[in-house]
Amino acid sequence: MSSSEHTPASEAVPATARTTASTAAAATPTGAPTDPPAAVAGSGSTPAAAPTVPAERPTSLLGNLVRGALIGAVETVPGVSGGTVALVVGIYHQIIDSAAHLISAVRRLITGPDRAAGMREHLALVHWKVVLPVALGMLLAVFTAAGPMADAMENHPVQMRALFFGMVLASVAVPVRMMLQGLATERFRAVASGRDPAAVRLRAGHVIAGIGAAVATFLLVSLPPASVEAHPLVLVPAAMVAVSALVLPGLSGSFLLLTFGLYEPTLRAVDELDLAYLGVFALGMVLGLVLVVKLLKWLLDHRHTITLAVLSGVMVGGLRTLWPWQDESRALHAPGEGAGLVLLLFLAGFAVVALLLLVDARMQKRFLREHGRHGQADVGTAGV
Repeated sequence: MSSSEHTPASEAVPATARTTASTAAAATPTGAPTDPPAAVAGSGSTPAAAPTVPAERPTSLLGNLVRGALIGAVETVPGVSGGTVALVVGIYHQIIDSAAHLISAVRRLITGPDRAAGMREHLALVHWKVVLPVALGMLLAVFTAAGPMADAMENHPVQMRALFFGMVLASVAVPVRMMLQGLATERFRAVASGRDPAAVRLRAGHVIAGIGAAVATFLLVSLPPASVEAHPLVLVPAAMVAVSALVLPGLSGSFLLLTFGLYEPTLRAVDELDLAYLGVFALGMVLGLVLVVKLLKWLLDHRHTITLAVLSGVMVGGLRTLWPWQDESRALHAPGEGAGLVLLLFLAGFAVVALLLLVDARMQKRFLREHGRHGQADVGTAGV
């Protein structure tokens, strides 16, 4: 295993070792203790001071309601990740950190020790001024957008798949960038601790794992969708996996549901308020938050490179589901009628996500620049 797989991603990440704060944000769980900076070889016993960068931008209640609505709206669109939008609007850290503390609070209440006190301790660390308005905005947006999105998929499947194909293809850049940036950060730490930075690199095993994941996913989603029904034994695991997309920017929960053949049934259930379906789906989401999200966070912290290589492969292999020209048995066909419009929609979808990623990169660079200029000064009053 390479040295990049042994160092937890929760260590401090210097600003000079990353291109955007969002990349490190997705790899580093907010609130995790940071190790003291290592001494640079030959500098004596004094540790090298690393720039301190706030993990979050200031926000307001009304602004967070709007942010939640944006995240909820894009969560109904396969190919646009709610995690990516959370990064762009500056609340990814608070949401992931709060989810972790909520899960820990429930665990302390059930298992102890000091059940009541332990639960209160974790609940006090939740960013309630962010979580509550964001959750409300997400719910309102999801219930508003579910019906129109289901109708569009039913009435214009070729065009919608083309749009989503472009979005997912552009989103693959997110985990790839996170993987490469994680290696760059680890090389920085290697220099600071006197180790050889050349030993930290993308290895053949990482590439093979990504290709293997892509091939396995491609074969899996080639199965006829008739074999997948909205049965609780299928719905619960699907919801568990889909909710894990909240942890990883670039991975769309709706895209995963589309891969499982459960995208349209889920949107219909939301639009028609099918409480039985939604109840089972909610159970899967809760279990996913407790089990899958925790596991994925651990993998991102301790096996960062290989995990992101596999997830990148899953996204690439899953693109087979979104090939515009396919029949109900998922058999692929060559481009047919309306290929010009389909190409334009593909390019439009790609451009939307690429623009989101560009905005995120520029906003985070500006944020880091301003913090570096003002040091530890107050970053200002709450934003919109």
